[in-house]
Amino acid sequence: MLSGLRQALEADEEIEVVGEARSGPELLPLVGRSEPDVVLLDLRMPDLDGLGCLDRICRQYPKVKVIIISATVDPTQIQSAFKHGACGFIVKGIDINDLPLAVRQAVAGTAYHALGLPALNDESCTRDAGLTDREATILKAVARGLSNQAIGKELWVTEQTVKFHLTNIYRKLHVANRTEAARWAFAHGLTDGERDTVTTTTA
Repeated sequence: MLSGLRQALEADEEIEVVGEARSGPELLPLVGRSEPDVVLLDLRMPDLDGLGCLDRICRQYPKVKVIIISATVDPTQIQSAFKHGACGFIVKGIDINDLPLAVRQAVAGTAYHALGLPALNDESCTRDAGLTDREATILKAVARGLSNQAIGKELWVTEQTVKFHLTNIYRKLHVANRTEAARWAFAHGLTDGERDTVTTTTA
């Protein structure tokens, strides 16, 4: 798998792979030595699990961005990875040619969604969360990056009405703000997933 990841990333002329590691204890010193912009991190790691490793990277090297790669499609685990500080999440089995895009999104700070998720039933997902149809529509608009004003214009409602619905959405999803709500939407497949610096990868 490491070989495939390296090959895909090195096919992009603007990405340089500066190191590989096969365990958490091996990775942390490597990050310190190579000073990468991005780490591609498997959730399943020998000796130190991926989330534990992610926590240490975020604490010791806060400027390094981390993209998680995993076979899981469990929204709870995906959301957990984002809450622990991941800048992106890639499901194993994704088209390997999408890796350079994922790296760029992480560097730009816009990779809040999981790439490679199978299609999910929007209505089932939002219904299970207790969202009304209007709340689901607003959540999707938030995930698209629309402001409250833009959402209001699109739905022909006032900004105050949008804020009212957002308050209910945050409560039902157990999130604190629109960024976390957007991450929830991306993690549950409610919207499509859409610089060039030295990069490192690990699995």
